[in-house]
Amino acid sequence: MKKEFENIELKTEEIVINMGPQHPSTHGVLRLVVTLNGEVVVNVKPYIGYLHRCFEKHAEAMTYPQVIPYVDRLDYLNAMNNELAYVLAVEKLLGLEIPERVEYIRVIMCELQRIASHLVAVGTYGNDIGAMTPFLYCFIDREMILDLFEMTCGARLLYNYIWIGGLSHDIPKEFQPKVKKFIKYFRPRIKMLNDLLSYNKIFIERTANVGVLPADVAINAGASGPTLRGSGVKWDLRKNDPYSIYHKFDFDIPVGKGEVGTVGDCWDRYMVRIREMEESLKIIEQAIDNIPEGDVQSAIPKKIKPPVGEVYFRSEVPKGELGFYIVSDGTPNPYRVKARSPSFVHVSLMNQISQGAMIADLIAILGSFDIVLGEIDR
Repeated sequence: MKKEFENIELKTEEIVINMGPQHPSTHGVLRLVVTLNGEVVVNVKPYIGYLHRCFEKHAEAMTYPQVIPYVDRLDYLNAMNNELAYVLAVEKLLGLEIPERVEYIRVIMCELQRIASHLVAVGTYGNDIGAMTPFLYCFIDREMILDLFEMTCGARLLYNYIWIGGLSHDIPKEFQPKVKKFIKYFRPRIKMLNDLLSYNKIFIERTANVGVLPADVAINAGASGPTLRGSGVKWDLRKNDPYSIYHKFDFDIPVGKGEVGTVGDCWDRYMVRIREMEESLKIIEQAIDNIPEGDVQSAIPKKIKPPVGEVYFRSEVPKGELGFYIVSDGTPNPYRVKARSPSFVHVSLMNQISQGAMIADLIAILGSFDIVLGEIDR
């Protein structure tokens, strides 16, 4: 090579492309404006607001119980846990004591919902990476949980089931044996999912050492749930700030360990969800045979009119920490309802951990956060 060419650096022109808002791998109506240098990501700017439904403003025009169906529609794959977080906030404001039967049934429903939500997360994630078969298996298993919900309250997606002070319906007689049957059926299915996807060579190559989120960055950003625990931080509100009757149950908090790559990579975030499904089965197993007798509607107030004041309550939902800040002016309608959603925090991390990744890795990184735009835009 001639000397005059030795120090010349080849440069390519950066291009800007749109992913979304109708892209099949954006997990909702999300637009990512991506700056690329060849196939390398230089910058990612998320644009949200395409699904905005004015939930918080609507809540001001509704009575406290009427807000519950709107809460269902935040993370629409996780309606039971959404309801529990909101209802516990209102019950804290009212100072209500809840019958133990109600508490047990709520925990069982919420843990079943956690499994159903994680099945969608890992199934669609496999699909993003190019594995269609696990997606189908995950949805087959999820249907069994939705059958349990339908037999109890008549709905499969949006339930309005957990009410302030109680529940809309008691569990039917066949509920407990069917839950036990599901537990027995589902444990081997987790192993099958691991054999099929989790430890698949191609899947590991696509997710290990990709989108590494260091623990300090996750904490400073306010990350929570599997996104935070994937970075090795053992923090779960069910253990660290217990609510309802979670303190009665023995279960572990899975964290990312860098088993196949670096702690905090896409694979770790994915694997935390797989292991959390096993822990949810443990909780359900402990609760299902110990449901006390009682009336699930005995503590529901005839008129819900909290005293003047404000409250914040947070709970551990499948995607992280969901919180509700409610201001009461003493009327039957809340003066203000503000939701703190985990997906909103996690989508803000996209640029920080995507720079230098390949465009194909961007899909893997986004999918590993398991976002739902319904709770981002609200």
